[in-house]
Amino acid sequence: MLPDAKAKFESYPEGVRSIMLTMRQLILSVAEENQLGAVEETLKWGEPSYLVKGGSAVRIDWKLKSPDQYCFYFNCKSKLVDTFRELHSEQLKFEGNRAIVLSLNKEPPLNCLSHCIELAMKYQKNKHLPLLGA
Repeated sequence: MLPDAKAKFESYPEGVRSIMLTMRQLILSVAEENQLGAVEETLKWGEPSYLVKGGSAVRIDWKLKSPDQYCFYFNCKSKLVDTFRELHSEQLKFEGNRAIVLSLNKEPPLNCLSHCIELAMKYQKNKHLPLLGA
Protein backbone atom coordinates (compact mmCIF):
# COMPACT_ATOMS: atom_id res chain seq x y z
CA MET A 1 0.00 0.00 0.00
CA LEU A 2 1.36 3.42 -0.91
CA PRO A 3 2.12 5.80 1.98
CA ASP A 4 -0.68 8.22 0.96
CA ALA A 5 -3.25 5.43 0.85
CA LYS A 6 -1.97 3.97 4.12
CA ALA A 7 -2.30 7.37 5.80
CA LYS A 8 -5.86 7.70 4.49
CA PHE A 9 -6.88 4.32 5.91
CA GLU A 10 -5.19 5.15 9.22
CA SER A 11 -7.20 8.39 9.38
CA TYR A 12 -10.52 6.53 9.56
CA PRO A 13 -12.06 5.90 12.99
CA GLU A 14 -11.24 2.40 14.26
CA GLY A 15 -14.61 0.79 13.46
CA VAL A 16 -14.66 2.33 9.99
CA ARG A 17 -11.04 1.45 9.22
CA SER A 18 -11.60 -2.30 9.36
CA ILE A 19 -14.61 -2.05 7.03
CA MET A 20 -12.72 0.14 4.58
CA LEU A 21 -9.75 -2.23 4.59
CA THR A 22 -12.16 -5.11 3.93
CA MET A 23 -13.62 -3.20 0.96
CA ARG A 24 -10.10 -2.53 -0.32
CA GLN A 25 -9.35 -6.24 -0.13
CA LEU A 26 -12.62 -7.01 -1.95
CA ILE A 27 -11.56 -4.75 -4.83
CA LEU A 28 -8.11 -6.32 -5.03
CA SER A 29 -9.61 -9.83 -4.87
CA VAL A 30 -12.05 -9.13 -7.71
CA ALA A 31 -9.16 -7.95 -9.89
CA GLU A 32 -7.12 -11.04 -9.03
CA GLU A 33 -9.97 -13.55 -9.43
CA ASN A 34 -10.81 -12.12 -12.86
CA GLN A 35 -7.15 -11.93 -13.91
CA LEU A 36 -7.45 -8.22 -14.71
CA GLY A 37 -3.79 -7.43 -14.20
CA ALA A 38 -2.04 -5.02 -11.90
CA VAL A 39 -4.19 -2.72 -9.79
CA GLU A 40 -3.06 0.89 -9.54
CA GLU A 41 -3.83 2.15 -6.03
CA THR A 42 -3.78 5.93 -5.61
CA LEU A 43 -5.70 8.73 -3.94
CA LYS A 44 -8.09 10.64 -6.21
CA TRP A 45 -9.94 13.57 -4.65
CA GLY A 46 -8.57 12.33 -1.33
CA GLU A 47 -10.26 8.95 -1.74
CA PRO A 48 -8.59 5.56 -2.18
CA SER A 49 -8.86 4.77 -5.91
CA TYR A 50 -8.29 1.50 -7.76
CA LEU A 51 -7.80 1.12 -11.50
CA VAL A 52 -6.83 -1.70 -13.84
CA LYS A 53 -5.92 -1.33 -17.49
CA GLY A 54 -9.11 -1.24 -19.56
CA GLY A 55 -11.29 -0.41 -16.59
CA SER A 56 -12.90 2.55 -14.91
CA ALA A 57 -11.66 3.67 -11.50
CA VAL A 58 -13.37 2.41 -8.35
CA ARG A 59 -13.04 4.73 -5.36
CA ILE A 60 -14.09 4.11 -1.76
CA ASP A 61 -14.50 6.48 1.15
CA TRP A 62 -16.17 7.29 4.46
CA LYS A 63 -16.94 10.90 5.28
CA LEU A 64 -17.55 12.51 8.65
CA LYS A 65 -20.58 14.39 7.29
CA SER A 66 -22.34 11.01 6.80
CA PRO A 67 -20.87 8.99 9.67
CA ASP A 68 -23.20 5.98 9.36
CA GLN A 69 -22.36 5.20 5.74
CA TYR A 70 -19.53 4.64 3.31
CA CYS A 71 -19.52 4.67 -0.47
CA PHE A 72 -18.11 3.19 -3.61
CA TYR A 73 -17.67 5.96 -6.20
CA PHE A 74 -17.60 5.60 -9.98
CA ASN A 75 -17.13 7.88 -12.98
CA CYS A 76 -20.40 9.81 -13.16
CA LYS A 77 -20.09 10.13 -16.96
CA SER A 78 -20.13 6.35 -17.40
CA LYS A 79 -23.09 3.96 -17.55
CA LEU A 80 -21.86 2.13 -14.47
CA VAL A 81 -24.25 3.26 -11.72
CA ASP A 82 -27.26 3.20 -14.06
CA THR A 83 -26.35 -0.40 -14.89
CA PHE A 84 -25.84 -1.30 -11.22
CA ARG A 85 -29.24 0.20 -10.43
CA GLU A 86 -30.84 -1.94 -13.15
CA LEU A 87 -29.16 -5.11 -11.89
CA HIS A 88 -29.03 -4.67 -8.10
CA SER A 89 -31.60 -2.07 -7.00
CA GLU A 90 -33.15 -4.47 -4.49
CA GLN A 91 -29.85 -5.02 -2.66
CA LEU A 92 -28.02 -1.70 -3.07
CA LYS A 93 -28.69 2.01 -2.52
CA PHE A 94 -27.35 4.63 -4.89
CA GLU A 95 -26.51 8.31 -4.92
CA GLY A 96 -27.23 9.84 -8.31
CA ASN A 97 -25.10 8.40 -11.08
CA ARG A 98 -21.88 8.29 -9.09
CA ALA A 99 -22.08 6.12 -5.97
CA ILE A 100 -23.20 2.98 -4.20
CA VAL A 101 -24.09 3.91 -0.61
CA LEU A 102 -23.65 1.32 2.13
CA SER A 103 -24.59 1.38 5.81
CA LEU A 104 -21.93 0.79 8.45
CA ASN A 105 -24.62 -0.97 10.50
CA LYS A 106 -25.47 -3.68 7.93
CA GLU A 107 -23.53 -6.49 6.35
CA PRO A 108 -22.61 -5.43 2.82
CA PRO A 109 -24.01 -7.54 -0.05
CA LEU A 110 -20.59 -8.81 -1.13
CA ASN A 111 -21.83 -10.70 -4.19
CA CYS A 112 -23.51 -7.58 -5.60
CA LEU A 113 -20.52 -5.39 -4.77
CA SER A 114 -18.13 -7.87 -6.38
CA HIS A 115 -20.24 -7.88 -9.53
CA CYS A 116 -20.30 -4.07 -9.67
CA ILE A 117 -16.54 -3.88 -9.12
CA GLU A 118 -15.97 -6.42 -11.87
CA LEU A 119 -18.16 -4.46 -14.30
CA ALA A 120 -16.24 -1.27 -13.50
CA MET A 121 -12.90 -2.99 -13.97
CA LYS A 122 -13.98 -4.31 -17.38
CA TYR A 123 -15.76 -1.11 -18.42
CA GLN A 124 -13.67 -0.02 -21.41
CA LYS A 125 -14.03 -3.44 -23.04
CA ASN A 126 -17.77 -3.79 -22.39
CA LYS A 127 -19.18 -0.25 -22.38
CA HIS A 128 -20.87 -0.77 -25.74
CA LEU A 129 -22.74 -3.93 -24.58
CA PRO A 130 -26.27 -3.93 -23.11
CA LEU A 131 -25.96 -3.87 -19.31
CA LEU A 132 -22.18 -3.80 -19.84
CA GLY A 133 -22.28 -7.48 -20.73
CA ALA A 134 -23.59 -8.46 -17.28
